[in-house]
Amino acid sequence: MTEDMKNQNDRKQVIKEILTDLNDGKSLEDAREKFRATFTGVASSEIAAAEAELIGEGVPIEEVQRLCSVHAALFEGSLEEEPQVTLDIRDSTDLPGHPVNTLRRENRAIEALCRQTIVPLLGHFVGDESGMADEPQATAHELSAALTALADIKRHYQRKENLFFPYMERHGISAPPKVMWGVDDEIRAALSQATRAAGDAAANRAQTAEAIRAVIVAIDEMISKEENIMLPMVMEAFSAEEWKRISHESDDLGYCLIDTPPAWGDRSGSERAAGADAGAEAATAGQNSAGAVTLPTSILQPDELISIFNTLPVDITFVGADDTVRYFSQGPERIFARTKAIIGRRVVDCHPPASISVVKHLLSDFKAGTKTHEDFWIKQGDAFVYIRYFALHDDAGNYLGALEVTQNIAALQALTGEKRLMD
Repeated sequence: MTEDMKNQNDRKQVIKEILTDLNDGKSLEDAREKFRATFTGVASSEIAAAEAELIGEGVPIEEVQRLCSVHAALFEGSLEEEPQVTLDIRDSTDLPGHPVNTLRRENRAIEALCRQTIVPLLGHFVGDESGMADEPQATAHELSAALTALADIKRHYQRKENLFFPYMERHGISAPPKVMWGVDDEIRAALSQATRAAGDAAANRAQTAEAIRAVIVAIDEMISKEENIMLPMVMEAFSAEEWKRISHESDDLGYCLIDTPPAWGDRSGSERAAGADAGAEAATAGQNSAGAVTLPTSILQPDELISIFNTLPVDITFVGADDTVRYFSQGPERIFARTKAIIGRRVVDCHPPASISVVKHLLSDFKAGTKTHEDFWIKQGDAFVYIRYFALHDDAGNYLGALEVTQNIAALQALTGEKRLMD
């Protein structure tokens, strides 16, 4: 082992010890002293490596997740400036539209909403209850509106979780996504709870304000982790092609508190499709064998497709553009009888005489474009059957046929409360 490798391992071990000490209840100040005594700076990649080893050694992700805000404060101001990857100007992360630029712009908008709007409102909000506010009192409605706007942060986290994280994992960066996703969930839940409390006239306003301040602190810490730990790693790891794919799919998830960014790279329809195809090929390497079905998001074997359709908790029947039955699923809990003899049969002939005019009218509306769907629901013994019809079109708008989706929703109607744990 070289001296550099030994030093790197020693530093990583100290980081792990510090995080473990904190988890064991030692004070943040003691941890800082140990940190300062060992080194003056730490690279974000070393933090990620230490987290990965802790998880690999059996420390539950939830424990590492709990340490997230603690070691974010511990390392604040101590992160070393990591070397940046030299990029062609066309691929520069500073250009508007590049996913890194977009993430940073959203963070600045989040900070502005928190610091310039929500924090000043909190003082007035508490003052409303005590009657001691020096300035005009802010209403609970104003604070609720600001918190509702902040809930747009879910788009920011969803794009990070569904676009950044998959590529990080492909590059072997597995621990930070797991830890950050858990903290994202905590922030979303706490923000939702605080927003409800702000609109509850019976809630204690001082306690509600304290909960909101805690959410803002957690959001600030996540911004620090994103920009000081995550971004340096992905800017070094991701290729220009991967950044293009992230950019191409970002519009589908939306943006947080900013307008849709300008195009970065070629964002035409053909380029977007090519990016999606490339992503599907990367995700299904080795699956493209004879008989495989290539879809926009994946490549699946026929037996996989059959199992998917037959496992869905709904009955599916497809009627082609020529009004003949072309397919039906074969799930274990069928609602209406289907046999293979109906394949190729005119769909109107599959219904009793009293229903034929309705079927013809609906298909006519679908083909004319005057309707895109129609819903029906009927009682059938103990079942409450929800029947939905959808018109299918290709990307050019050409009519492909109709899809019938049928489900017994009696059990869904009986659901109450929440279930978050497995039986």
